[in-house]
Amino acid sequence: MRLISFLQHGKPTIGMETADGIVDLAAADSAFPDDLGAFVRGGTTLRQAAAWVLASNAPRLAAASLTYRPLIPMPGKMICLGLNYQEHAAEGGYQRPDWPTTFLRCPTSLTAHDAAIMRPIVSEQLDYEAELAVVIGRAIRHASAEEGLDAVYGYSCFNDASVRDYQRKTIQWTMGKNFQQTGAFGPALVTADELPRGAAGLSIVCRLNGQVVQQADTAQMIFPVGETLAMLSECVTLEAGDVIVMGTPSGVGHARKPPLWMRHGDSVEVEIEGVGLLRNFIEDEVASRPSSSSEAA
Repeated sequence: MRLISFLQHGKPTIGMETADGIVDLAAADSAFPDDLGAFVRGGTTLRQAAAWVLASNAPRLAAASLTYRPLIPMPGKMICLGLNYQEHAAEGGYQRPDWPTTFLRCPTSLTAHDAAIMRPIVSEQLDYEAELAVVIGRAIRHASAEEGLDAVYGYSCFNDASVRDYQRKTIQWTMGKNFQQTGAFGPALVTADELPRGAAGLSIVCRLNGQVVQQADTAQMIFPVGETLAMLSECVTLEAGDVIVMGTPSGVGHARKPPLWMRHGDSVEVEIEGVGLLRNFIEDEVASRPSSSSEAA
């Protein structure tokens, strides 16, 4: 099953991909939520209902006509990994970590498939990062690696676009990873049953203006999906609808000489075998000016 978040007649909804187009679940049955996170939290009942709609003659929409939303617009938690590919750790001057390097992303940093990634007015150092996203399907705490994999609902593509100078202003990376509209997420949530267990052994590629800048295999992760979920669940309860973003391979722009930053008008793609292709364009942020008292009047 492949699920998406999009706008229909200006309103949020969720859909299923089929060979003939997209089925708007809310249009087929008003009992469906309009948020994919809520759909995931609905568990087996909603999934079975969606399969029934898929088998029906509900209208199909052309994917090219859709306005996508970030796949899960308001995840309860979004935990991201850094340094999870050995060559990427080395290109940044880091040793192989003994425990996943983690940071958080907030919902205002997200953007959708076919939408802009925003280059902030305060920096030119906007970098690309192709990553696998994991969506949790049920709560786990103190899980084994196998129990962690059993709790995965599905997988998607993520571009963890990073503002490198702000990332390095402190020993924590949070600010460089949370600029407005920099985390591209989508286009589809592919349920775990459609992919190898743990999404292992899948090609992951990033292209900037059509040129391959990152290319690796998810089997090269230092901490694979199951092990990562087990380690994170030592600390926090992972809940349905939470998102874990699994780190990027080598080839990022800041490690190149000279550095390769994304600029206004660039196009960037993240493609993961069996998962999909996430496409975005780069747009410069426009400074907003607060209204004066006379303007407000």
